[in-house]
Amino acid sequence: MSAGMPFYVSPEQLMKDRADFARKGIARGRAVLVVQYDAGIAFVAENPSRALHKVSEIYDRIAFAAVGKYPEFENLRVAGVRYADLRGYSYDRSDVTARGLANAYAQTLGTVFTQESKPYEVEIVVAEVGDTADGDQVYRLTYDGSVADEHGFVAMGGGAEQIEAGLREGWRPGMHLAAVLGLAVPLLGADPAGGEARTLSPDQLEVAVLDRHRPRRRFRRVQGELLERLLSSDDPTEDAPAGDDDSARSESTNPQTQRDEDGRPG
Repeated sequence: MSAGMPFYVSPEQLMKDRADFARKGIARGRAVLVVQYDAGIAFVAENPSRALHKVSEIYDRIAFAAVGKYPEFENLRVAGVRYADLRGYSYDRSDVTARGLANAYAQTLGTVFTQESKPYEVEIVVAEVGDTADGDQVYRLTYDGSVADEHGFVAMGGGAEQIEAGLREGWRPGMHLAAVLGLAVPLLGADPAGGEARTLSPDQLEVAVLDRHRPRRRFRRVQGELLERLLSSDDPTEDAPAGDDDSARSESTNPQTQRDEDGRPG
């Protein structure tokens, strides 16, 4: 008779099990750091892949960073691009904000966490660069849809607590990009268990910025020779030049730029 009875799990235990499952999955991923600097917001991740990005552009002033299961946060990224493009097309480009995108992501993550059999094993940051440092917005979203408004810096993924402790000790407002990278990269290479630290090469890093001094599209990837110069203590380079971006797509081939001032297709 007992074999036919349904197995009961209290809601509290079910939510706890889901949260523990998601946290363990996220902690297995390599860390991603999001740090404000004098010219904008920097994203630094340990990621040797040149194709599977943890950091991506969402819209003109907005970027997305994530840790956890790649297929899950890639689905979120694509949904965010669609949301932003549709809103910018239907209303105005200025109506696409990090806050609106974070709210949309929070609804999706919260619904999956409470209603699906398995929560998303992801943690994400949605960041928007302002015209001044006070206008920057950084929102951190966890697996259950919780949203936090962050200031200064954020660390996600494996060893995040130790990395945030290091950022708290070394980060200061107004740091230039080279100084931020000089702080962030050794923290990424540190062993959370207290073992010997690793030295990460530029090829093992994924670095991008939202640069407030660039024209409309403010996202750019920092790689190759420029990244090497920024990481070198012997090179005077402190920031990414606003007008030198060999990694950006041409405006002539980017559908987001093929619009007039009202956001309509040109």
